[in-house]
Amino acid sequence: EVQLVESGGGLAQSGGSLRLSCVASGFAFSMHDMRWVRQAPGEGLEWVMAINTEGYTTYYSHSVKGRFTISRDNAKNMLYLEMGNLKTDDTAMYYCATTVDGQNVRGQGTQVTVSS
Repeated sequence: EVQLVESGGGLAQSGGSLRLSCVASGFAFSMHDMRWVRQAPGEGLEWVMAINTEGYTTYYSHSVKGRFTISRDNAKNMLYLEMGNLKTDDTAMYYCATTVDGQNVRGQGTQVTVSS
């Protein structure tokens, strides 16, 4: 069974930092591109950043350019999102996601709340 479990969310002040982590299991993590997506209250899903199997960033939302960094550790089946200079607009549920055998999969999410 494909599983993605996020952690690291919480409450941060505007200008602060958080590091999100995602542990993957049930599929060949090192052979799959990964991404972080988020959903703010009342909004649809938004891609935040994506990374390929070799660790290169392949996508970023312009709203996070220069503030967020995506990385992965294939030996540990881990995906990370370093979030800096947080803004209130970053408040959302953050999900680790991938596509396995044509199916989009994401975890249960971790809540990030940024206060002004």
